[in-house]
Amino acid sequence: MDTAETAGLLSAHFSAWAHLTKEEQDGMLSDTVLTRYAKGACIHNGENDCKGMLLIKKGQLRTYMLSESGKEITLYRLGAGDVCVLSASCVLSAITFEVQIDAEEDSEVLFISPLYLQSLMERNIHVECFVYKTATDRFSDVMWAMQQILFMSMDKRLAVFLWDEIAKTADDTVHLTHEQVARDVGSAREVVSRMLKYFSSEGIVELSRGGIRIINKQKLRKLAE
Repeated sequence: MDTAETAGLLSAHFSAWAHLTKEEQDGMLSDTVLTRYAKGACIHNGENDCKGMLLIKKGQLRTYMLSESGKEITLYRLGAGDVCVLSASCVLSAITFEVQIDAEEDSEVLFISPLYLQSLMERNIHVECFVYKTATDRFSDVMWAMQQILFMSMDKRLAVFLWDEIAKTADDTVHLTHEQVARDVGSAREVVSRMLKYFSSEGIVELSRGGIRIINKQKLRKLAE
């Protein structure tokens, strides 16, 4: 990717760009790398992996927590144009929160060097504000995920997830396996499978190898409320 295209992406999605000097902009461009990832690839593995600030040019990433037992809890997703700073935890002195990031689709990601980002934060208040505001916004997503897991019943959590998926994709079929759904709602596959079978018996969904088709949106929405 050429320098002009990189500058265009940074200008569009990194609001502090306009507050950088020409020298600072040139420095950031020279310390920004485009990396391509295949679907399923690990982008950031948490502890001791400080990749820097990332900007998604193309694709979709999943950010999640991993327990000691290997259980995954999806926190939020990132799409084209989104910025993530939790992959640069080494420059966030007030934050010690480790996440994992995987590519859910073939993706192209820009990485801004953590060392250069830190140097900019130390001398440019606009960069520092952008980084911490972005982190705060993502923590809002994290708190929502935690609230669902801690305070919502399993049937409601699953209903909310299915409703959000069909609203997002404009498709009445959720093209995910039971294992993938379980990761997203923070539960075990067996629990999700049992609940989906219950939804099926209630005439809310139709299950197939290709996914989960919503056949009664009114019932699903009532469960999700």
